Amino acid sequence: GGWTLVIAAGVYRETVLVGRGKTGLAFVGATGRARDVQIVYGNAAGTAKPGGGTYGTSGSATVTVQADGFTGLHVTFANDWLRGDHPEITATQAVAAKVMGDRSVFEGCRFLGHQDTLYADTVSLAEFARQYYRYCYVEGDVDFVFGRGTAVFDRCELRMLWRDVSFTPYGYVFAPSTAAANPHGFLAVRCAIGGEAAIGSYGLARPWRPSSDLTAVPMLTVRETWLGDAINPIAPYVDMSSGYHWQDARFGEYRNFGPGAEVPLPENRPQLTPEQAAERTARTHLGDWRPSATPARAVS
Repeated sequence: GGWTLVIAAGVYRETVLVGRGKTGLAFVGATGRARDVQIVYGNAAGTAKPGGGTYGTSGSATVTVQADGFTGLHVTFANDWLRGDHPEITATQAVAAKVMGDRSVFEGCRFLGHQDTLYADTVSLAEFARQYYRYCYVEGDVDFVFGRGTAVFDRCELRMLWRDVSFTPYGYVFAPSTAAANPHGFLAVRCAIGGEAAIGSYGLARPWRPSSDLTAVPMLTVRETWLGDAINPIAPYVDMSSGYHWQDARFGEYRNFGPGAEVPLPENRPQLTPEQAAERTARTHLGDWRPSATPARAVS
């Protein structure tokens, strides 16, 4: 069931909300090249709203998907807000896509931004939304893949951007906030995590415990993935908030390779056993759902 929106090549400067009632909706780029079809806007968390107040992190999203069963094929989702253009704004989160629905599939898509690019979330704390990203590209600098959803990144490219700052780390690739009751958080498998950032300038992840869920036990597995030299191999994980240490999160790695996957300090690189790795696969994360990128009937 559902409908497919075939989107012609172009740059669409607007914000988009796919409400909960739009189950089974698909966005399909007509050319088969995500670069040709771009949905982009430029709000940040600290951007002033016309009616007063600011947008906040969630409100900054260019595209928000609340519906279950959403499919994205060959589309770029972008937030082009830049810190340098707005030095007066200190809340610099700027989301390209916030995905909240269960059984969400993205294939051949691009997610562009800087801080908080892709928000893989759920509609409520009690719901465990499953999301599957295949052959996608995500770029950013600070926590640019974050949220409490159950999200699988399969053969994706995650690119750490250069930052003209004097401190390190520049930022972090992942910031999961998995609910304690959810047995499956983020999984990156057969991905490439690199970029043009300086050697050792990025952390792989930090655990996010949002104020709305102080019981969260963030979960991330990175396995069979190439890690570039921008990842600091000595300290790839750091604490995000006082009183909650990354060692208390559910972080694990398995058979990664590349300069950023070296293990100079084993206590800082939690490695899974084969038995543990067998419990952290795409199938275990997605359960009885087998993702398909085949869209429903089309309207252009």
